[in-house]
Amino acid sequence: MRRVDVREDATVTTSDIARLVRVSRAAVSNWRRRHPDFPQPIGGTPTSPVFSLAEVEAWLRDQGKLVETPPEERAWQLLRAAGDERELGAVLRQVGACQRAGIPLGGLSDRSAAKRLGVDQRSVPLLRAVDELSGAWGPARAFEFLVERYLEVRLPRMALTSPQLAALIAGLVDPDARSVLDPACGTGELLSALPAPSGGAERRLVGQERDEVLASLAGTRLALRGTPADIRTGDSLRQDAFAGLTVDAVVCDPPFNERYWGHEELTADPRWEYGLPPRMEPELAWAQHALAHLVPGGLAVLLMPPAVAGRRSGRRMRTQLLRRGALRAVVALPDGPHLWLLRRPSGDRPSGLLVVDGVDGADGAEIVRTWRDFHAGRDVDRPGTSRIVPIIDLLDEDVDLTPARHLAAGTGERTAERFVQTRDRLTALLGQMSGLVPDLGPATRDREPAVTSVAELARVGALTVHRAPARRDAAETGAGRPMLTAEDVIHDREPTGRVLDRAEEDWLLTRTGDIVVAVASRRFAARVVEREGLLLGPQLSLVRVDPEELDPYFLAGVLRSTANVRSSALSSTGSRVDVHRARVPRLPLEQQRRYGEAFRRMDRVASAARDGIALTEQMGRLLADGVAAGELDVADD
Repeated sequence: MRRVDVREDATVTTSDIARLVRVSRAAVSNWRRRHPDFPQPIGGTPTSPVFSLAEVEAWLRDQGKLVETPPEERAWQLLRAAGDERELGAVLRQVGACQRAGIPLGGLSDRSAAKRLGVDQRSVPLLRAVDELSGAWGPARAFEFLVERYLEVRLPRMALTSPQLAALIAGLVDPDARSVLDPACGTGELLSALPAPSGGAERRLVGQERDEVLASLAGTRLALRGTPADIRTGDSLRQDAFAGLTVDAVVCDPPFNERYWGHEELTADPRWEYGLPPRMEPELAWAQHALAHLVPGGLAVLLMPPAVAGRRSGRRMRTQLLRRGALRAVVALPDGPHLWLLRRPSGDRPSGLLVVDGVDGADGAEIVRTWRDFHAGRDVDRPGTSRIVPIIDLLDEDVDLTPARHLAAGTGERTAERFVQTRDRLTALLGQMSGLVPDLGPATRDREPAVTSVAELARVGALTVHRAPARRDAAETGAGRPMLTAEDVIHDREPTGRVLDRAEEDWLLTRTGDIVVAVASRRFAARVVEREGLLLGPQLSLVRVDPEELDPYFLAGVLRSTANVRSSALSSTGSRVDVHRARVPRLPLEQQRRYGEAFRRMDRVASAARDGIALTEQMGRLLADGVAAGELDVADD
């Protein structure tokens, strides 16, 4: 374990202070305004300041607001002091290992405790604090608390599987399932939500997670809960750690909208029994991965973006899943995503697909009851909420499986209610998107920052610039190696070009971290490549940076600035631009990385906005229906 001190320079945020004394953040903000002796920030930003933990605790005690630091906050602050965001995961993994060892520290000196646990002596204060918390709360709950706080710091903008959603997915699993797989298990939310199997039988839990830290945390969480699981590290689509294993059930909240999921290298994979997943439909790859791991009749419950139900690119695969009886139900959830329930065909072929609109008020318990009734052959026809749609009615030109499309609208009052609910969901989505927006404000510099040029950076070896040759030997069909075109870069999409195998020798190949640059409407379109081996098409430039000198996301973002169009123009009309002439602020690498993260977050905002299109379209349809029926009224000013 990394050395851990009770450091005087440990810091806390406003939220941390509120937790220390169990008040709201607003109360802490009031203290800052009303008390001139409140500790001054020592870092952070004006909107997200950080304070010295030692100074804050001293002030709180002087004010009589803190008699003793709660044990959970003491354990967390010691963990926070153990390292930065990137190091916390490794420290928490070691804390989990010590928790699993179950060695009591009471009565042991720091030296003896360190020797028993096999850690550095400076780590013992943290482990004692965790041991104290475990004594009060129990090891499982104590470790859960630390994991939750860690995820808040490391993944504040990632949509983690909520406990309510995890409980719903777990409730849909067959009670008698004796083996369950989660191929994208994160920290084990879905596996840990599974109820005990009926009859006290044993159940085998297996999971895979590509993030080594999260995989380790998942294993520890489940072990401390008394439900140990076989958790392995790796990308399930590219490196299936359980190839050949079949289970009774699969649960999965897969990563959405991933462009580089392995489409090119997995074209001949035997898992694609229902057809090669489209390049822009990784979710359909996860659906087939889940089916490949099921025993005949086994059930998979997957969370899906709503767009997967109707995207034209996935029409053929949806058709095959329906015709062969693999897709059994699609459930629309209140917060936007869908649940797909799939069974491995075992000879039976259902005549219809269950569609459920949980958006309109069907809670988790009702969704589970509806699924059980459908499975048992009971009536599930509930106007506006659920029905069985004949397969033949779904196999039209679109094969759109969106539940709202196949559920008859109820009364006008129901339409009005649905409109209000949809409006509230859209408002919540917009609020989530605002949380992704980078927290930047006006600069306080007295003068403009020093700038340099791409040409100068190339001269000193901080980067190299390559120009793709004007080649015309691209493939006319889908055969050959993937090639990025200028249009691909401009529209931020997967490569659509192809190069004949015999002609690829002299093409430029991308590396992870390269910046690919195109010109769009007299502006640079710059994109950081996150996979190797793509061929660079005509009219593209490639900028390869030294990561010890430049952050690629920072540089790509700066290249997109309006000012760089003017500075890079080679003619008075600006119709020709040269990336060598682009201007780049001279900033320390750490500051570049902070700006680079801001650019990456804005990219995620754009992705979230695309996910909200389906919800916006649904609201538009409900608005039209409600106005046409006279059931919606414009609010008085």
